Amino acid sequence: MPISWWKALAFLLLGAGPAAAQQVKLPPGAIRWSASRPLVVADFKGRPKTSQGHAALTSANINTGATCRGNVFAGTAQASFDPASSWVREPGSMTPALLRHEQLHFDIAEVYARRLRQQLAAMHTTCDRLGGTFDRISQAAYTAWQQAEDDYDRDTNHGLQHERQARWETQVHQQLRELAAFAEKDA
Repeated sequence: MPISWWKALAFLLLGAGPAAAQQVKLPPGAIRWSASRPLVVADFKGRPKTSQGHAALTSANINTGATCRGNVFAGTAQASFDPASSWVREPGSMTPALLRHEQLHFDIAEVYARRLRQQLAAMHTTCDRLGGTFDRISQAAYTAWQQAEDDYDRDTNHGLQHERQARWETQVHQQLRELAAFAEKDA
């Protein structure tokens, strides 16, 4: 259902070289988005608060990173899922439809991570001219992602509108295909 944004921009000017920007260090226990590794019920390890009325919650993030080497900037973004903050109210009764709804939250995060990778790849700039550009681009990506997540839950009524849910699934999977050039190599 709703997504939790733990937006800690991991802006790392490591001096390690552009290849290092390809892998972002994820928080402990986080699951990196992968087309070959969909979410399963057991991934949802958190506990809902009594005030949270939804059937489930996916806590995803877009982790960002950047490097500078020889004054050359390279940046990346990686979608991840936080099992400790994600929950299902009644795991034994999680339906395939609910799991698909939650998976699509994670897939939407990957769409926006790919869009951000696309923008970062187009940023042919030096580190001394970077200024706040990386932060502005990353924040714009987070804002657009949050809006898409809100639109998704509102339009599908948290997955209860099956026809609209199916439409979102089709659209998001199409976007993933269209942005395939910006998928991580081993994702």
